[in-house]
Amino acid sequence: MNAPASAATGPKLLDRLRLALRTRHGSPRTEEAYVAWCRRFILFHRKRHPAELGPAEITAFVTHLAVHEHVSASTQNQALSALLFLYRTVLGRPLGRIDGIVHAKRPKRLPVVLTRDEVRAVLSRLHGTSWLMAWLLYGTGLRLSECLNLRVKDVDLERGQIVLRRGKGQKDRVTVLPGSERPRLDEHLARVRQIHERDLARGLGAAPLPDAVARKYPNAAREWRWQFIFPAGRITRDPRYGPPCRFHLHESAIQRAVAGAVRAAGITKHATVHTMRHSFATHLLQDGYDIRTVQELLGHADVRTTMIYLHVLNRGALAVRSPADQL
Repeated sequence: MNAPASAATGPKLLDRLRLALRTRHGSPRTEEAYVAWCRRFILFHRKRHPAELGPAEITAFVTHLAVHEHVSASTQNQALSALLFLYRTVLGRPLGRIDGIVHAKRPKRLPVVLTRDEVRAVLSRLHGTSWLMAWLLYGTGLRLSECLNLRVKDVDLERGQIVLRRGKGQKDRVTVLPGSERPRLDEHLARVRQIHERDLARGLGAAPLPDAVARKYPNAAREWRWQFIFPAGRITRDPRYGPPCRFHLHESAIQRAVAGAVRAAGITKHATVHTMRHSFATHLLQDGYDIRTVQELLGHADVRTTMIYLHVLNRGALAVRSPADQL
């Protein structure tokens, strides 16, 4: 066993993994998750280098996650995907199909959906940026990460739409922009522009740009149209993003705010920020919009993913009227 040597090469291997993910335009969250799973795999096998391991050790680790740690099916699949990517792309050892893995059961779960009154109750207990973000999540059907990554140029106020760039799966799509609270959105953008102008006066004002945009347009990072709609409260000094810049708001801020509003409203459902997206889809179907339209707005690749909202429409279980109502 040459454990010390394997441990010493561990950080270099994980750095190569990060580089491979960034080269393929993997999202920061994917990078964080893949590196964490590969690190756990190394520690599970007592810091042996993955080059010394193979399908049998991967099977043991992934089965351990299901049998002993009781992880969900999606978590187990993510761990397996991380290891297969490591071996295929970083180590140059494609493993193909791995047999013998005990898979976690994937339960069929219905999404949690709020009624319109419950959405009003939650929004009434939010203020400022938290209110605006929750309102946008419910009014547009965006995922939280998509909302946080919105730039000024992505919001078309005149046409009442949001052009989402590089959403889940690196796909672009268009969704509706609600106009009921347009003045609040205008006021928020005015405040954000003031922050940006103060940053420019201090010699800052840059926003991190995707892919090679910074090289193609050297001055784009300081332009107003490239700024985040929901900027962070302080300047970020992270070498991954180059010079000091103002990143977007951290996701935990809105998550805590919505969780507090749900508790304050006395709602007993397990509602989270993502529940706003579920409620958006369900309420559109209740209003008579066809499922293909809802699929396009949500950005689902398969209409079967969207069809799950048909099961939570406000029509009772399977749209059946209980005989007790006729007594």
